[in-house]
Amino acid sequence: MWEHETYNGLVSTISQGNRRVFNMTEVNRNQTGWYRCGARNQVNQEQSNRIWLDIIFGPDIPQIDVTPYSITDRGYSAQERQTVSLLCQAQSNPPSQYVWFYNNSQVYTGSQFTIPWIMRLNTGTYACLAQNTYLNTRTRKTISLTVFYPPDGSPSCSVLPAMNYSSLNLTCSWPGGLPSPSLRWTTNLLSLAQGGAWPANNVSVLQSGSQTSNNSLFTCLGIHPALNTSTQCTARAWSPYSEPVCSAYATGKNQYLLLSCSWEGGSPRSIVWWEGPKGEGRGQGVETSNILVLRSNSTQNGQAYTCYAKHPLDTHTRTCSLRLEAPVLLTQRSVVSVFEGSDVQLTCILQANYPPVNQIVWFNNRRQEVIQEVQEALATTRKYVLRRAAAWTNLTVLETDGTTDNGQYWCSASNAVGGTEIPVTLLVKRYPMPPNVTLVRLVYSSQQRREVELEWQMEGEGEGGEGGGLTGFILERRLEEAPGRRRGEEEKEKDREEAGADPADQEEQRQEKRSSFSPWKQVAVLEARERVHTLGNMTPTDTYQIRITAVNHRTLGHPSPPETPADPPFSAYPAVIGAAIGGMLITTIATVLLFMYIFRNCNNNPRLHDMLFGMQHSWSRENINLPDDEVMGGVDGEGGATEHCPSPSPGHVHVLS
Repeated sequence: MWEHETYNGLVSTISQGNRRVFNMTEVNRNQTGWYRCGARNQVNQEQSNRIWLDIIFGPDIPQIDVTPYSITDRGYSAQERQTVSLLCQAQSNPPSQYVWFYNNSQVYTGSQFTIPWIMRLNTGTYACLAQNTYLNTRTRKTISLTVFYPPDGSPSCSVLPAMNYSSLNLTCSWPGGLPSPSLRWTTNLLSLAQGGAWPANNVSVLQSGSQTSNNSLFTCLGIHPALNTSTQCTARAWSPYSEPVCSAYATGKNQYLLLSCSWEGGSPRSIVWWEGPKGEGRGQGVETSNILVLRSNSTQNGQAYTCYAKHPLDTHTRTCSLRLEAPVLLTQRSVVSVFEGSDVQLTCILQANYPPVNQIVWFNNRRQEVIQEVQEALATTRKYVLRRAAAWTNLTVLETDGTTDNGQYWCSASNAVGGTEIPVTLLVKRYPMPPNVTLVRLVYSSQQRREVELEWQMEGEGEGGEGGGLTGFILERRLEEAPGRRRGEEEKEKDREEAGADPADQEEQRQEKRSSFSPWKQVAVLEARERVHTLGNMTPTDTYQIRITAVNHRTLGHPSPPETPADPPFSAYPAVIGAAIGGMLITTIATVLLFMYIFRNCNNNPRLHDMLFGMQHSWSRENINLPDDEVMGGVDGEGGATEHCPSPSPGHVHVLS
């Protein structure tokens, strides 16, 4: 009897009879195990030792298990960032050895291949190779593993116009991801009628603009199997709050006219377009803002251009219009008169214009453009001052002069559709001539002849008049010239006559030379209230002539007749008085010095001293009552010398006259 014991310890009888040999045909892996033979008779029974029968086979086709387990139509699947384990098992004796391949590249050796942090790049085919090294046989099995990952970020929502700006096109886009996400539009947490959930990266829904209230909020939900929660984006539909705005402006030199129209705000953006009187711009709609370019032409003056604006949420078409106008200028006074020397302001006002002018230009009476920058650079010779604003400009003429500033001034303005100018006439008048002036006193102040005192009087002042308009006086003088200089001037005059000088000028010069005086020279400008003046810096040896002229602003009166200063009248009384005072001072000083000499030398000239100051005993008698004098006298006597010149007692003064 033959017995078979499996791995599990299960024992079974496989053969029984009187034959000692047991033959096995078509051996298979199930026959692997322990075998032993038993013999028995009627007296006894015995068993042989066990013998191991090892059946070599395999390997079978491997079995691959994926954890976590997920199957799709593409094969196995896993979510990005998960830990994925691949287990390969194949029946074989001896046991198989395993090798893993990823996209035909060997990546691992062993039965279990684990990917701890799987990424989208790990998507592909995985193959397990089982090998029986004893039989040198091998088997292989391949699976497909797809790594699911969500799209980057969140869905993107937009609201676009549709159906000629009568409807809204709600577009939700979430590109990327594997598999594609599911997108769904909702409003107020309710799904839109057209909107379901689509497994796509882009979903659009058409929404009627007339049935959509202003400031509506739309939400797009995005769902992906690789995400635990849904994500979303929102879009709001609202119309612009304000009205369309129109404006016009021109290029630098008014070559082209640009009409601008804009309607800012809103979602989706509005569309705007221009329509001109000749159909300009019709059908050329642009979002938010539109610029119509026109070539400048004077025929456009007075023409109206209309801008149209439309939004899906607004059932009405909005408009704004422009009317092009050439400039219209006004002035406060077309004729301006002013006295000479004063500043005068000319005004120019811009009443109407569109588009706005770049600048209002002034031209002077010589038809030259007044440029402010040049005048400011040359401040010493500045003649005009410009003041500008948006709708006016003023031209100030400084220190008007009747000979150069009279005439017409022009104010000019232009824009892209025309130009205009207006004249302003400036009349510069001279002030009336002031009254004549007469010198009533012209005398040197002293015999040194270095200063001249002069006094004058206006015509009419002596009779109680006021002297008329007056702003000041001009004081002039001239010097008598030497004969040698006159001869030199005569020679020059002769040369000028030979050169053909003007006869009138030659006659005036001859009169000047015959007078033998130099030309008049201005030495002082005096105020109108002055009538007395002292003129200094005179040379005593020269002979002068002096005259004075009244001035009324810039109008000069007739100069007074020229006069030569007179010497002051001679008087001996001051000289006599001066000599007497000098003699008295000298005599007094000599007398005082004499008294001092006699008083200090009384011992040498006692008689002279007594004659002038009195006897000595009289001094003694007067001073005997003073105790101090007695004591002092005793002391002097002891010294051996007797003092004959006592000092005068207090209260006694002797004067010699």
